[in-house]
Amino acid sequence: MSDDADLVQGIEALEAKLAEARASITRRFIGQQRVVDLSLSALLCGGHGLLIGLPGLGKTRLVETLSTVMGLDSNRIQFTPDLMPSDILGSEVLETGADGTRDFKFIAGPIFCQLLMADEINRASPRTQSALLQAMQERQVTVAGEDRPLTPPFHVLATQNPIEQEGTYPLPEAQLDRFLVQIDVKYPDRDTERDILLATTGVAEEDAHQVFTAEELIAAQTLLRRMPVGESVMEMILDLVRAFRPDDASASDTVRRSVAWGPGPRAAQALMLTVRARAMLQGRLAPDADDVAAMAQPVLTHRMALTFAARASGESLDGLIADTVADITRIEAAA
Repeated sequence: MSDDADLVQGIEALEAKLAEARASITRRFIGQQRVVDLSLSALLCGGHGLLIGLPGLGKTRLVETLSTVMGLDSNRIQFTPDLMPSDILGSEVLETGADGTRDFKFIAGPIFCQLLMADEINRASPRTQSALLQAMQERQVTVAGEDRPLTPPFHVLATQNPIEQEGTYPLPEAQLDRFLVQIDVKYPDRDTERDILLATTGVAEEDAHQVFTAEELIAAQTLLRRMPVGESVMEMILDLVRAFRPDDASASDTVRRSVAWGPGPRAAQALMLTVRARAMLQGRLAPDADDVAAMAQPVLTHRMALTFAARASGESLDGLIADTVADITRIEAAA
């Protein structure tokens, strides 16, 4: 069998499992299909997700359900101002053996899992937040001078409350850039909220079931990277990312005036991966321009910032991204 035929067969087989996974997730996390798809995209790409939403919208429930469905060993950390790096990574303790000998023993922290929920990550101090940085990027941690690898696959799904900012420490740009996507969890519509009430206030609730194993998820991540990306899609990704850099020749006057700093190369890498994931979730063999347009907001929002004057005048990143995507799509279609 040729490599192309093998790839097609693999994607078609994966499509069925992903459809089953989505159905299993939505038994417990009702509605919000875009949130589910973005979370699955982060896992399929081997990346991390930042869930932004008010309390009570089901963010914790979603992560718990994902760990079940994807067959991942999971832990949850509630971030607080007094949380120390050792509370996340683990530490060495002095242990006395039966023969009286004394030696240091490493006690692993909760980060040694495959899916870590970092709840209200912005409530921890910068020192503790930075403890996650090496793990998110290098899939290993250094404790007492020794590098300790994390069991693959390793993913972080962190949550933030967008309103309550008292006693919080905003994530630095370097750590925000480590999140593949920002996932905005919004209020459900009326019909969805009705379904939630009926499903969660009775005697019994629906249970999610396991669809993937960790090994199957790793295989899916490898398969995703084999998915071809057309030249036009790649050019659109490059055009989009560079259009938000104020000092780039392709930037519009609005971007030069409104954007303080734009996305770096990691944003283009994230788009290359996430457009494949979106195509894969929809059962297609290659991404197209619609995938780039759909993934622009979750990939770029946390990788750029508006100037003070732009914020004061009421501009928003979502609006700027939507307008720029529309302009680039129109130019690409006319070319």
